[in-house]
Order: sequence, then structure tokens, then C-alpha cells
Amino acid sequence: MAVPEVLRQLSRRAWEPALARAHRAAVLMDAPSAEALHWAGGAGELLAAGALAVSALSAEAAVPAGAARAVFVVSGTLRGGAAAAVHGVLERGAVRHCVLVCGDEADGGGAAELEETLRRWMGEGGRAEVVLRGSPLLAPVSAELCLLPALAALLPPLPGPGGPGPAEVGLGALPAELRAAVRALVGELDSLFTALGLREESFAVGALSRVVAAELASYASARNRRRTATNKASVIFVDRTLDLAGAVGHHGDNLAEKILSVLPKLPGHKTDVMVNMVELTALQTADETCSIIAPGCLAQPNDPAAKALWESFMNLKQKEAVMEARRHLVEAASRENLPIKMSMGRVTPEQLSSYIQLFRNNLKALENHCGLLQLVLATVQTLKHPQTSKWDNFLAFERLLLQTIGESEMPSVLNQLLPMIKSYNERTKDDYACEDFLVLLIYIYSVVGEIKCEKELDTAEEKVKRALVKAICDEPEPSPLLQKITGCDSSLNLTSQKATDAVDGIFRSLRDIARVRLHMKQFHSIHNPGSNTHQASYKPLLKQVVEEVCNPDRPDPLDIEHISSGLTDLLKTGFSMFMKVNRPHPGDHPLLIIFMVGGVSVSEVKMVKDLVATRKPGTQVIVLSSVLLTPHSAVELLFASDRLQPDARI
Repeated sequence: MAVPEVLRQLSRRAWEPALARAHRAAVLMDAPSAEALHWAGGAGELLAAGALAVSALSAEAAVPAGAARAVFVVSGTLRGGAAAAVHGVLERGAVRHCVLVCGDEADGGGAAELEETLRRWMGEGGRAEVVLRGSPLLAPVSAELCLLPALAALLPPLPGPGGPGPAEVGLGALPAELRAAVRALVGELDSLFTALGLREESFAVGALSRVVAAELASYASARNRRRTATNKASVIFVDRTLDLAGAVGHHGDNLAEKILSVLPKLPGHKTDVMVNMVELTALQTADETCSIIAPGCLAQPNDPAAKALWESFMNLKQKEAVMEARRHLVEAASRENLPIKMSMGRVTPEQLSSYIQLFRNNLKALENHCGLLQLVLATVQTLKHPQTSKWDNFLAFERLLLQTIGESEMPSVLNQLLPMIKSYNERTKDDYACEDFLVLLIYIYSVVGEIKCEKELDTAEEKVKRALVKAICDEPEPSPLLQKITGCDSSLNLTSQKATDAVDGIFRSLRDIARVRLHMKQFHSIHNPGSNTHQASYKPLLKQVVEEVCNPDRPDPLDIEHISSGLTDLLKTGFSMFMKVNRPHPGDHPLLIIFMVGGVSVSEVKMVKDLVATRKPGTQVIVLSSVLLTPHSAVELLFASDRLQPDARI
């Protein structure tokens, strides 16, 4: 079974109910649905099926005159903000026939009750149809990586100072919104595994992963599926918070990771970015945010050449990926008989730009190779971006930190950081901005692990806090990330007190981040202190997990916990005390699925793929997660003030 191909087909299948009802309809969808469609096939598929308009779901959204129906696509269940938006559109009275395509876990009485609610919102004579989507809403980002965009805000909670130990946490102990997210995740995974015909053994690394795996093990329809399914797989859930250095670090010499980190996000998207397309036009403008021309993007699901190039961006070193970009461009130009001069040697952004210019006045060539040109433009814009030169500064500084952490205590590490925190007026383009410091702080506290709490540490932290508060308050206009962290949308209402409260909260979380692996026996550390002959290094938790899975000696893993799904498994575990019973091992099966609970980075996906290929050839590996993280998006997920708040508009 070629799993990547099956996943691609699955990601399209989720859209069949909407496509079947799109003719002469207005289609309105929430942001996670739009993101899934974007990677699975694009809005063009709905327009080709006869949709009159495709737009974002909001209470203010207008339905074009002449639309026979409104089709609402909601990534989860109809509750909270999604319910308020659908209600807002229907109560205006223009829509007399609506279709709702939503997740399986319909709250309340299922489809019939939802249809009754929709008819009530439309008023007398309105017709409603509810279709429960059988397939999960997937965004297939690459052959080895699939995301579940509806769960982008999911992150394992950090342990409080005296909070319950990881063993005591069950679903009931979680906050309501996190409980709902876990249930939604289990429902999505079950429908995914049903489509793949999987009988899975579940394993967990971390407290929330244990809850998710236990819920999946005891989920009624999953138990029924496992009785009849024939394809065996190991599924390992891993808590993101156990290793945040992997999310904020600048490890990979990887082009995809840099593009995703430095270019601005597509509006409403967590993964894809905006590529400036002005270079392909005759328009001359110095305006970076030129909004006349629609931005390009990385997802090109219907263009085989562009898809192949994107896979090489994900899987090759930067230098090789840039050479691939040139090769694809030269081949495309030759096919179109464009006057291209092939040059050998190092590829420069200027050289790629000059090749792109050849396509500019040839509409047919532009149309034939539009996807490819978007990816090459993304490469050029990333290589020229000021943040890209900063990437190497980060990398050098992280390596220095790894040495320092091994040789000195935490207070002196913080004291080294202090002079680098500069206010807006003192900074040059190479200096770190406020959010860059948050990236470094997360890296430090995650790598260090357990810290001795003492007066010296408190003093060092206080100095860093004061410097950060001052730097945040001195910003002429807080960046979008700082706005989310402080809860202030402009410098006018950003008081010193609000900045202090935000920074205090950040440092409480940092202390929790340092404590998060305390209970672990085997994966207790992600810091390799080095020796006289070797430099200190960062040892990713995910790497340790995969090495353990691929270990030919197959020892009983200490921190990869098998989550049993029924009485026979419990009996096996019990009997194993008295007799030789082989416990399930995560390396048992031909398919290995790793689910990073709380997001994954491009370099981690590549690392998992490469490790399994060398250590356990013949095993297929797929990485699933809720979101693809970049250093700044990881900071937002951890510290944004409104993360996973209960949706008050229920």
C-alpha cells in the first residue's frame, strides 16, 4: 500500500460532498477547510464544479444574487464562531436553500437536529441539508507529511509548579476546549485509519499523547475497525512540549523551512506563504505589499513539475534544492523555446531572476509553468530576504549556547543574553528584535531542562525581564506577534503594566518548559554536553524516539508507552510478569505513523524520513501533525494570549 498516494486521494475525498452540491451555489468555508482544500486541490475545483463564488465564512459574507443555494463547509462541528457565522448569513433572509458539510462528531442529535436548527435560522420555507463528512480534512503538504488544519491550536499543556504528575492526567482533567480538541482529533484519526484499513498499535510519549492514544484505543468505532482491518501499523503520539528546541531552532540547511519562516503567511493560512508575483508583470512598483496582483503560493497540487520541485525543497539541502530550481526552470524554458543561456557553477538569486524574466512576455509559457515560477520566485525572495542572513546568526548563537549550557549555570547564560536585548532605536538590521529573543529563550529553557531554582537565577531572570519590557514598550508599533502576546493592537494602549504582565507570564511558562521532561527515564535530556573531542550538541527528542523504534536489539522502551486497547492486551501485560509474553513493540509493523501533538517542523519530518530509511529500510513512515511550525509560529502557539480559549460565541 503506497500510503502517500492513498492520503492524497483521501484529502480529495473529503471534498466530494461539497463538489457534488456546488453547481449554481455560493460556497462559504472556514479557514481550516480553506487550508485543507488549498493543499488538496484548490478552490478551482469548486469553480469547475459550477460554484458561483467561493469565499471565507463570516457573519458578514454576502451571497451573490442568483445563487440557488449556499453551501457551508465547516472543519469541525457547528458550534462557536462557525455557528455564529452561519447564523449571521442565514438570518439575513437571502438564502432559502442551504447545505452544511461538517465533521462527523455532530453535537446533539446529529444531522436531523442540525437541519432543524438551520431551517429555524432561515425562517419560513427554508430548506436545509446536512452532510456529515466521512473523510478527515487533510492538508497533504508533502509525500511524508499530512496536517489536520482544524486542530492547529492544539498544544499539550505545560506542567504547573505543583500540578498533577503525568500519570494522573486523564481526559476529564483537561480544560473543556482541550477536551473538545482531543475528541475531534480522535474522530479524525479514526476515519483516516478506517480509510487506510489499519489495525494500529498505539504508543505515547508524553502526558497529552497518552490521553489521545487512550481515547483512540477505547473509541467504539476504532475498536470495531481493529477487529476486521488487515493492514498493521504502529502509531506513536509525541508531545511537542517535550522538545520545543526542535520547533524554534534553526537546525536545518533546508530551503522549504526558510521559505516558510521568512515569507509572509497567506491570509487565513497557518502553513502557506505569499509569493510576490510583480516580477512576472510589466508593473513597476517598489511597494512590497502590492495588492493589485494576487500573490503566488507553494501549494501546487495540480502541477506535477512544481510538486516535484516542492518535494526537493523539503528533502534536499539548500544548495541542492536551489540547483534543482535552476534545472526545472532551464528545462521549462527549453520546452518553450525561450532563449536561455545555461550557466554552470553556483546558483545566485540574480541568475534565477534573469531566467524568470524570459517567461514574462510569453503568456502561453507563463500559463504552462505558472506553478514552477511561483516556487522559483519564492526561492529568489527568500534568498534575498534580510531574515535569511539572520538565520545563520541564530544558528551560530544556538551552537554557542549549547557549549555555554554545558560549561556554566543558567544565570550566566541569561547574563550573556542581556546586552543583546536592544530597544528599537538602538537596533541595527542584524540585531535581534523582541520576538527573536523569545525564540532564543524558548530554545535555552527547552535544552537546559531541569534548573536549580535559586536566588541567582531569579536575579538574572529579573534583569532580562526588565530589558524585554523596556524593548517591547519602546516599539513604535508592536508587530502582529507582539500584539497577540500582549493583547494590545497598538502602541497607544500598550502600557508598561501590560508588557510586564505578558513577560511575567512568558517566564512562568519558560520555567514549566524546563521542567517538562523531569519524569522521563530515557528521554530525560536533549542536550549532549560534548567532550574533549566532540562539541556539545542538541539531540532532538524525536530522533531519540525513532532510534529507539529502529533499534535492532528491540529493548523494552522505557518512555514509549504502549497503550492497550482492551482486555486481551491487559491480560498479556499481566501474564508477562509470570511468563514470556512479547509485548507490542513500536518497531513491529511495516507502517510507522508518528503524530506530533502540537506541531512539527520541516527539518524534523526530513530527519524522521532519513533515519527510518537508513535504520529500518522497508518500513513506510508518515508524519502527521496539527500544524507545520516555524520559529515565530511556535512562539505564537505558546504565548499568544487567546490560544485555545473557550469559543464564547456558542
